[in-house]
Amino acid sequence: MLYKKSSNIHLVSLLIIGVLNLKVSKMNGMNVITADAFTFGEVDGAQADTKTWQITHLAVALTKETTKELGLKKPLLGSLTVCLPVNVVKKVGDVVTLNKSLLELKDMKECKAE
Repeated sequence: MLYKKSSNIHLVSLLIIGVLNLKVSKMNGMNVITADAFTFGEVDGAQADTKTWQITHLAVALTKETTKELGLKKPLLGSLTVCLPVNVVKKVGDVVTLNKSLLELKDMKECKAE
């Protein structure tokens, strides 16, 4: 095996920025689909660890339906954004497919504005 089992984040980071030679900016606007085929939201950026240069989270702007299903309050303007750790990403193609269902993602925290 090329990578250690504990390097899941590293493997997904390589998938996102290396193996597919996919720029994060090209991921912006991609639909994010849960394991149970629910449209979760759209990619709206990424967070990286500047010490390791690895992507750690994807910022995802939630759909109105997702916001409602998760019991979150939608802001007056715009959409709610959450941080998805890259270890919940199963595959990146035309869409970002997650390895978790909507119910499994329910405890996710909202991104803090910086």
